[in-house]
Amino acid sequence: MSQENIEVVRRVYDALNRNDWAAAFRDADQDFEATFQRGPNAGTHRGREKLQALLLDSRVAFDTWDMEPMELHESGNQVVVIVKNRLRPKGSSSEIEFRNGHIWTIRNGTILSLVAYPSPDEAREAVGLRG
Repeated sequence: MSQENIEVVRRVYDALNRNDWAAAFRDADQDFEATFQRGPNAGTHRGREKLQALLLDSRVAFDTWDMEPMELHESGNQVVVIVKNRLRPKGSSSEIEFRNGHIWTIRNGTILSLVAYPSPDEAREAVGLRG
């Protein structure tokens, strides 16, 4: 089951990088929720429409925002992902790069939740993995 869960998560990142919202949320539960630990969108957001609006609003200042899963680790019904983000602000040739951590909870092929951590180590520690 773990490899299936990892593939579900990989498909989400591929879809988000194409701005294909239907594909990104294809395997998500209708009550899917995303929790951001810190930042301007800190808190829990429930439902596809709310999360899609939040992500679109976050991306408006950038010409590109690519998320590359660098590491994927299965831990029970969760997949921990270390993500390399590459952003190019609108009107700029400069690129911003940072890494953070995501924990996806999946049951029977359905994505139930995402928790985003500002650092990879925080995500690893949340499920008992060592950096």
